[in-house]
Amino acid sequence: MTPPYHPPVKRSVEIAGHKTSISLEPLFWDMLRAAAEAEGLPVNALVARIDEERIRAENPCGLAGAVRIWLVARSRR
Repeated sequence: MTPPYHPPVKRSVEIAGHKTSISLEPLFWDMLRAAAEAEGLPVNALVARIDEERIRAENPCGLAGAVRIWLVARSRR
């Protein structure tokens, strides 16, 4: 695992057939991969699900923020 204090890393993801990129710290990329594996989903599918939840929110934040929030909320459950 990469040290937790590391600048964000930009990676491409595909949501509903559209490519976009997300910048997350390596710690969050590791958590996202682990969450996707635990849920039996590809990372792109999990990001798409998080994006759908984000869009439905009353005051949606950006996608990277939504991924971070989702991961923290998941770890608190």
